Amino acid sequence: MSTESTNAPLTALALTCSLKPSPADSSTDLLAQQLLDKLGDHGVSGELIRVVDHDVRPGVEADMGDGDAWPGIRERMLAADILVFATPTWLGNMSSVAQRVLERLDAELSFSNDKNQPLTFGKVAAVCVVGNEDGAHAITASAFQGLNDMGFTIPAQGVTYWNGEAMHGTDYQDLAETPEVTAATTATVAANAAHLARVLRSAPYPQV
Repeated sequence: MSTESTNAPLTALALTCSLKPSPADSSTDLLAQQLLDKLGDHGVSGELIRVVDHDVRPGVEADMGDGDAWPGIRERMLAADILVFATPTWLGNMSSVAQRVLERLDAELSFSNDKNQPLTFGKVAAVCVVGNEDGAHAITASAFQGLNDMGFTIPAQGVTYWNGEAMHGTDYQDLAETPEVTAATTATVAANAAHLARVLRSAPYPQV
């Protein structure tokens, strides 16, 4: 790998899986953007895509046919060093949009680089979860497993989340200020994800 490519700025893409189309306010977008902002403190530039705003078709192929928006999103994902996977909690689980994203990522097992590795090898994935009920740990476990199966590398403490009280109507975006523990966790995820992305860029996984 050339010095130029090793020293190139890192980039991140946040795929937020809110069920609310834009321009509705979204707690999921808010937490994901806070993580992107903290990544910016470590020299990582980022962009956010609210997946529900795009016609991402159901399926497990990289391209599900004419009009499918996933190929364009996939191209931007593969160009990024860090994927931020953000989802709300509904009925104790990740959103249906988030599940669809994981299903579309299954196609990555059909593509490989010159080392016969998935194109996602060397890319870092972090997770954001918001909700007003229990479920963040179970969602994180499922998301981590799926993302890792598809070739992404998970940093230490690679999730930030906020859960309000069960059966309570307050959203994350309705809080007067970000809870200190959530803010601190978001900062940790950003620092660890940026560090890991730089390590993997300078020392890629070996061919087996």
